[in-house]
Amino acid sequence: MTITSPHLGSSEAWTDAKLLFALEEVVEKELNRHLKVTKDWMPHEYVPWSEGRNFPGFFEDGEAWDPQQSKVTDIGKIALVVNLLTEDNLPSYHHEIATLFGRNGAWGTWVHRWTAEEGRHGIVMRDYLLASRAVDPDKLEAFRMQHMSEGFESDNRHSMLHSVAYVAFQELATRISHRNTGHQSGDPVCDRMLARIAQDENLHMIFYRNLLGAAFEIAPDLTMQAVRDVVVNFRMPGHGMPGFERMAAQMAIGGVYNLRIHHDDVLSPVIRFLKIMDIDGLGPEGHKAQEELGLFMNGLDSEARKFDEKLAARAARLAARKG
Repeated sequence: MTITSPHLGSSEAWTDAKLLFALEEVVEKELNRHLKVTKDWMPHEYVPWSEGRNFPGFFEDGEAWDPQQSKVTDIGKIALVVNLLTEDNLPSYHHEIATLFGRNGAWGTWVHRWTAEEGRHGIVMRDYLLASRAVDPDKLEAFRMQHMSEGFESDNRHSMLHSVAYVAFQELATRISHRNTGHQSGDPVCDRMLARIAQDENLHMIFYRNLLGAAFEIAPDLTMQAVRDVVVNFRMPGHGMPGFERMAAQMAIGGVYNLRIHHDDVLSPVIRFLKIMDIDGLGPEGHKAQEELGLFMNGLDSEARKFDEKLAARAARLAARKG
């Protein structure tokens, strides 16, 4: 893919290959920093194995799942299933980024390290759900088969800059979703497990956020356009799973992930940290993208305010009925 930058001569153009090469040193630096600060952890240490027992089928003494066996709240169950199904598509995510970033050098080392770390998340979440009998295991497996059979195709096929911009926001969104799910789960064991996963997601976000900052230094106009495109069209990677829209609506009402959280806790922190709205010296296209980004964020804040008002009115109605 070739993209012409206003900051380059008319005969020159940024390609994905040139950008990957230009950012290789930054990737190596961020990879080394990541390896120094990250701490390995054992998924099996976060699972309440003592609560586990056989399911029917192969085992004659198997006990069928019953909703009463779960200590997790209804919103917690929904969010856990969404989060796990998202993690289940790791093979597709690995294929996407390995194809885009390559498997050699610092880029390749990061791709494989990231995949290995993300793999723990699906392992521990599924083991927790089955051992604690938090959700219906048959439905969970049916959802997994359907979701993975459909595969995953990124929304950000414009350029590698779009992908870097997307994961800078998406990793933070995933961290926030996991943490809020833990808080809303009603189970301290679940909360502890998801807090550990969220630590990984935060470090992944820092890696991509710093990489995005470096991209602004070498190709500011193109990076600004990529950020504009990603923010305006942002969707979580699990959007293709069965029943996602309904579950996302329930998660929004339940305070796991909604417009206010998306604006305040995901988009704004990255934009503010990188001082994206303060970048000057942009060319016409970059400046236009910056202005459009600002307008979109203002509009999103207004939409979030309306959502907050509807949520407050709903809570008041529920309180009145109970009263």
